[in-house]
Amino acid sequence: MTQKVSLAQLIRDEVHSGMTVYLAGFSHLIPFAAGHEIIRQEITHLTLSRATPDLLYDQMIAAGCADRLIFSYAGNPGVGLLPAFRRAVESGQLIIDEFTHAEMIARLDAGAAHLPFWPLRAEPNDLSRHRGRKTVVCPYTHETIAVVPALNPDVTLVHAQRADEAGNLYVWGLRGEMKEAALAAQTLIATVEKVVPAGALRHRQENLLVPGFRVKAMAEVPFGAHPSYAQGLYERDTAFYQEWNRIAKDPESCRRWIKTWIKEVADHQAYLQRWDPEHWETLKAKGGSLDE
Repeated sequence: MTQKVSLAQLIRDEVHSGMTVYLAGFSHLIPFAAGHEIIRQEITHLTLSRATPDLLYDQMIAAGCADRLIFSYAGNPGVGLLPAFRRAVESGQLIIDEFTHAEMIARLDAGAAHLPFWPLRAEPNDLSRHRGRKTVVCPYTHETIAVVPALNPDVTLVHAQRADEAGNLYVWGLRGEMKEAALAAQTLIATVEKVVPAGALRHRQENLLVPGFRVKAMAEVPFGAHPSYAQGLYERDTAFYQEWNRIAKDPESCRRWIKTWIKEVADHQAYLQRWDPEHWETLKAKGGSLDE
């Protein structure tokens, strides 16, 4: 049975300095609450990994959590670049390993399959030339095939709309590479919007992301993806994405925001309470809720 704990204990028990950590999520279900707790607990020297790091990784990099980033795209969607990320790279604070989207997913596929690498039928690109392209000779056709190494994060953390008490994780909407990152991990943990009784969602097998025996521990964290969204529950806080671009451009205002909204806040619940209650009303999903 998957262990259900508080968010603070989840991070304290499973995420440690020096690890390779994958905080999954594609457009929505980005685990901001978990990332903020990593900042709050001052966990450092991480290798962060994700196909599409956005504001959350910008905040974690600005807070000094990461030494390295493995990724295939980085940006503030619909707004522009990630200012803290860019400063860290240009100053030498952050080492980056950049791959194409196809290469990044292939690395996770290899990790999930317990293989050392994954073949790709792909022409050389600027990224592969820069890092040194690796190839193998196919034993059947004798073709030269490009390969990328497996990626096996020490910990992958996903955020889901629902889990049952057995730890089965259920997701509505876009998944991106969530499943691949979950299965490639040495340890899989989760934050969820709501935990329901075991078996309550057995009729929603199309929404099952991973079965509970794969999930070591989870925490119930409502609005755990804010300012990203959770389909069927709440909308994306677009105004904050735009505001972050202004905040992060200035290193001092960036540090001040992290101190005020994360480090000086006891937990995620306290973070939610800092916002006007009407803010959450405006973000409620339109057109109904999840069909349970």
